[in-house]
Amino acid sequence: MREVAIVAFAQTRHTLTDTGLSEPELLLPVLDEVRERTGLRRFGFTCSGSCDYLAGAPFSFVSALDALGAWPPISESHVEMDAAWALYEAWVRLQHGDVDTALVYGFGKSTLGDLRSIATLQLDPYYLAPLGLDQLSLAGLQAAALGAPQAELDEIVRRSRTDGLANPHAPDLPLEGDAPPVTDGAAAVVLAAGEAARELCARPAYLTGLAHRIEPHYLGMRDLARSASAADAARAAGVGKGHVDVAELHACFAHEELILRRALDLPPETVVNPSGGPLAANPVMATGLIRLGEAARRIHDGDATRVVGHAAGGPCLQHNLVAVMEAGHG
Repeated sequence: MREVAIVAFAQTRHTLTDTGLSEPELLLPVLDEVRERTGLRRFGFTCSGSCDYLAGAPFSFVSALDALGAWPPISESHVEMDAAWALYEAWVRLQHGDVDTALVYGFGKSTLGDLRSIATLQLDPYYLAPLGLDQLSLAGLQAAALGAPQAELDEIVRRSRTDGLANPHAPDLPLEGDAPPVTDGAAAVVLAAGEAARELCARPAYLTGLAHRIEPHYLGMRDLARSASAADAARAAGVGKGHVDVAELHACFAHEELILRRALDLPPETVVNPSGGPLAANPVMATGLIRLGEAARRIHDGDATRVVGHAAGGPCLQHNLVAVMEAGHG
């Protein structure tokens, strides 16, 4: 396997209201930032993550390519899900050995519509959607199954929102409510393989483990108080093979952080979501990629040597991706 590292990461200042920017306008500053950090103008492969339902238009991701400048032609792909899975596809592409760099980006304008209604459309149309479930009611079912003390949940919310105030990319939020804010935003990372990683970054964040697992869509077929798929992905990625300085978890609700901590078997000394996490800013389709980027940034800045980034998709932590990153490889 080729050694692949995250060598650059950038994100927008996430907003609670529609700024009037088009998706290419939202993306362009982020793409310019990673280009400036790496000195690259073109990449061997490009992959993005977004959701047509947010924009209300089919193939809406195509218009975002205007921010890239797709001439001369580029090698490009897209996933209709969080851009963390676009990073996974780019990592697989780099294993082929014919290209050395990849650009990954994700974006979402959640303020354009009713996010709770839009997310409900992802549920099974025959058995789940007719129940009238949305993100909050699904979260309530899982929280009830877990049965964690309210004081413990409140402390997670308080810490996340407080840490978010120190994050220049997160909007100012009141310290209330156990639900992710509805935010617009975008993020991008650059992956590089082999010698290119060392040339483009002084302290690359090498992806030493990367895996994703999924569980049944139907809530009655799994134990909502635990996340078997997150635990399986963590084992496959090798989370437990060493210490973990920092873990950025895609926990949109306080009880999800507790479930994920246990699934990933994180020790008490691991710092979780120092960026504030999704409870501070939740630009749908970029939130998971941001978790990987924020974790990698701790290595870039010299604050950590081994970190974990996590992304989730589907109802009640149905689909989980886990990435282990380390400094000093190569």
